[in-house]
Amino acid sequence: MTADLPVELYTAAQVRELDRIAIKEQSLSSLTLMERAGADAFEVLRVRYPDAKRLLVLCGGGNNAGDGYVLARLAHQEGRVVRVSALVAPERLTGEAATCARHYLQTGAVASTFAPDGADVIVDALLGSGLNRIVDGAFADAIRRVNESGIPTLALDLPSGLNADTGVCMGSTIRAAATIAFVGLKRGLFTAQGPEFCGDVLFSDLDTPATARASVNAGVRLIEHQEVAHNLPCRTRDAHKGHHGHVLVVGGDDGYQGAALLAACAAARSGAGLVTVATRPEHARIVPLYQPELMSAAVHTAQDLDTLLNRVSVVAIGPGLGQSDWAGALLAKVLQTRLPLVVDADALNLLASEPQRRANWVLTPHPGEAARLLGVTTAELQADRFAAVSLLQDKFGGVVVLKGAGSLIAAAGGPLYLNPTGNPGMAAGGMGDVLTGIIAGLLAQGLAPPAAARCGVYLHGHAADLCAAQGERGLLAGDLLPMLRTLVNPAHHPAHYLGHHPAPCA
Repeated sequence: MTADLPVELYTAAQVRELDRIAIKEQSLSSLTLMERAGADAFEVLRVRYPDAKRLLVLCGGGNNAGDGYVLARLAHQEGRVVRVSALVAPERLTGEAATCARHYLQTGAVASTFAPDGADVIVDALLGSGLNRIVDGAFADAIRRVNESGIPTLALDLPSGLNADTGVCMGSTIRAAATIAFVGLKRGLFTAQGPEFCGDVLFSDLDTPATARASVNAGVRLIEHQEVAHNLPCRTRDAHKGHHGHVLVVGGDDGYQGAALLAACAAARSGAGLVTVATRPEHARIVPLYQPELMSAAVHTAQDLDTLLNRVSVVAIGPGLGQSDWAGALLAKVLQTRLPLVVDADALNLLASEPQRRANWVLTPHPGEAARLLGVTTAELQADRFAAVSLLQDKFGGVVVLKGAGSLIAAAGGPLYLNPTGNPGMAAGGMGDVLTGIIAGLLAQGLAPPAAARCGVYLHGHAADLCAAQGERGLLAGDLLPMLRTLVNPAHHPAHYLGHHPAPCA
């Protein structure tokens, strides 16, 4: 049992297959796994809430309920005051869950009606990973009352009401303080609404064999901080600016020049050797005043980009670009090159009107932009972010970053990646522009587009997590820039990578 999470993320069906393989290979019974799950969950409760004397355990009708009955029995035997609220009567249970309920009742304990009042901690063992319909009736009412109680809740495997595969709330969802996942991490814990409802995620493999996990291809992986360190080694002593690429940021229409500046500064702070901002003539003059290290180019028409495109190594287009004729002409000109591209913001909105495929670009849409690229509603897209990012990559090629809680990265021929860093303080203007600049800066330094996207998204969220130590509310995109210099030098600052976990809400 550990707070250090494995990197593989599974669907509910894949975890059931892991269960099956483990039971077969180790000659285990489902009851043994259930006993281990309840015991490990009880150990989490003891560590996190050592002074909790009164427990309310909510049990439903499936295997998740069996885990809850095991925990309740162990807590009762240790002398804690335990109330089990059985939303499905114990006599209606079947299989191993029925056995666990019977063992609990044989201790002399009882299953009572639901009443959260007076509990120090609530244990959620209502609904498991097989949930595939909207939660209603008594279950919805119980979930509402738990959330209104304000009592800390420990969820077993995943919060009841959360879709294990998509992270979408199925009507009503337990808002847990912590969740202990078993056997394999479920994808839905880490994206869409999952991070809002699961709290701190812990994991127990229930001593299932590694060979079981090796035989099931998860298809989704968490980005690891080791990958950033691997891709950003110390520079050679004879390095010069020409070794580290030249980023051209194209954007900054009237009223939006700040977006292009943020992207350019992020590219520079990420280690690009040179950065030029191509923007409206009246904005080009202020670029060196804002950041003297940046170069600027006045762009009256798309033809003004010709010379620049022959000098640079990477183009980031979209921050503050707008959707005017000027913007459309600049995008068309950039798309004529073979340079690696990072495409964001209004460049994506323009691309939605005239889709094309390209192998060497990184697209970074937020859910609204992604929905326009696919011709669906934002709600439809968010209903399955994993499917959506795969469809985007298939349609447009290259690498796609679907931003949001648990940003997803898709590239051809590989697994999907999910970013574990970041926090709600990033819900502020300019954050996407900073991400665009980071990825462009990493591309300029020689990282391949998939690695640049993965490392860039991780660094972006990690910088925001460090900033959030002073509070999430009021966090500005520009606050991330000083943090980037530290994070893109992991060999000099290893403490920022070893054992890193996203910062809690301050």
